[in-house]
Parts: sequence; C-alpha cells; structure tokens
Amino acid sequence: MTSLTEIELYTKSYADAREELTKVVNRVNQLQEKIHARYLRDIKRLLAKAAERQVKLAALIEGSPTLFTKPRTLIVHGIKIGFRKGKGGIEWDDDAQVVKLIKKLFPEQADLLIHTEETPVKNALSELPAADLKRLGITVEDTGDVVVIKPVDSAVDKIVKALLKNATEEKEAA
Repeated sequence: MTSLTEIELYTKSYADAREELTKVVNRVNQLQEKIHARYLRDIKRLLAKAAERQVKLAALIEGSPTLFTKPRTLIVHGIKIGFRKGKGGIEWDDDAQVVKLIKKLFPEQADLLIHTEETPVKNALSELPAADLKRLGITVEDTGDVVVIKPVDSAVDKIVKALLKNATEEKEAA
C-alpha cells in the first residue's frame, strides 16, 4: 500500500508539471493577443473594404438580371454570383402573443402550430432519494468513491484541463 507521503510527493510532481504547462499556455495566449492586436487594424480595414465591394457587386448583379437568366448563377474568380430562388421565412416578435392568438383564432390546430415539450428536470430529479428514482426507472450511476484530481485555480485551467484530458486519454489508449 502507498503511503500518504508518497502520494503527497507525487501530487507535488503533478502540480509542478501543471504549473509548467500553465506558463506555456499563458505565453501562447499572450502571443495570440499581441498578434491579434498587431493585425486588428488591417482586419477591420479589409473587412470594411470587402463589405463595401460586396454591396457594390450585389447592386451590379441586381441591376443586370438579364445576364443571369440561363444559367442563373456563374462562378467567377472562385465566387458564385447571380440569382437564386429565395428561401423565404417568417418572423415574429413575441412568442407568447403568437401562441395566444393561435389558441384564440385556430384552437383546432393548436397542437399542430404550437410546440409543447415535456422533459424531465435533471437537477430536480437528482434531489430525489435513490428509491424514488428507481421507481421512476432512473438509474443512479457513479455513487461510489471516485478519484478527484482537480486544481483550484483560474480560467487558464480550463485550457490546461482540456489539454491534460486529451493527453491522458491518448496515454490510456496507447
């Protein structure tokens, strides 16, 4: 059997490895921010330029429908241009108001026009005793002891945790 001292030493070794990884991830994030800041002005300028040219191109195409009768679209310089049949769509501002009006004006079609969904509330169910859950046909899993190795630090840990999870899964698969 392993002693607590041995586990403490290995925990220190694990914490040191995580700290090294965290430093590298922080450095990568800093470099990404610098690169982003360096090119942000160019990105904004080019985005505005592309948007302006897209509006102009759309106006040119819209003003020349006879050029796009057959075929209705062309591929020019890797860009598909022309006309297509609009998909159409419907919109409304207030779901509750539409539901209310459907029930009032089309009550016989309410089941068809209104989506009603009933699903179990997992958080509320988890508060029920195991016997009640069993009566409901719900299986309770992982109620025994499980190993916990969880750092208690910052947001960078989300990245580190994801990287470690992938590395651990790869190691276990090998």
